[in-house]
Amino acid sequence: MAAVKEITVEEKLKALFELQKIDSEIDRIQILKGELPIEVQDLEDELLGLQTRTEKIKDEVKESESYIEEKKNSIKESEALIKKYNKQLDTVKNNREYEALTKEIELQKLEIQLSEKRIKEGHEQIKQKNEYLDQTKKAVTAKKKELEAKKEELEKIVAETEKEEKDLQKKSKKAQAEIDERLLIGYNRIREGYKNGLAVVKIDRNSCGGCYSKIPAQRQFEIAQRKKVLVCENCGRVLVDAAIDVE
Repeated sequence: MAAVKEITVEEKLKALFELQKIDSEIDRIQILKGELPIEVQDLEDELLGLQTRTEKIKDEVKESESYIEEKKNSIKESEALIKKYNKQLDTVKNNREYEALTKEIELQKLEIQLSEKRIKEGHEQIKQKNEYLDQTKKAVTAKKKELEAKKEELEKIVAETEKEEKDLQKKSKKAQAEIDERLLIGYNRIREGYKNGLAVVKIDRNSCGGCYSKIPAQRQFEIAQRKKVLVCENCGRVLVDAAIDVE
């Protein structure tokens, strides 16, 4: 059986640095997209909310219209009763019947006045709801335009970067396969801890390329030897020498 070739620390560092370069390119594309995917989702949610509100207002207008019709029918019923009671007044036999009928007529007149008041209020509510409906419809139109513009912008960026991103994702997976699991877990943990996603950085002007803390000369020498995986004592990023990028 052929012996499995042992990977040196130097090879591990080069593989890590290569993975970082690939992932940084993927990050660049994500930055190019910016907040557009989130903005598109937010706009879609807002639009859905506005459309739901529009339907609710329409239902409320219908309810008010039905209520007005009920009150109009109530007025007709009261008018019919008044007409009936007035006819009965002509045939009353005593004051008690006369007073009872007169009281009923007054009650029906009050019912008519109350119904007319409710009808007026209903029309006012419909007017307000229709004004609100118009405002909501305008907001829907504006949101649709904004959403279309954002989608077009996002689709354009996706179209321009889709192939590149897919290629980089494949390269990233291939590079990850060449790194042992322990190192890869540490690499991903460091990346997640920083907004710029830098887990492996070169020494630049005697400083850490991630947090710019000064690196002692002896430490720089050890890093250049590539015998151990060394990290910045300040930020925890893996440090590599500048020459690793030109070999």
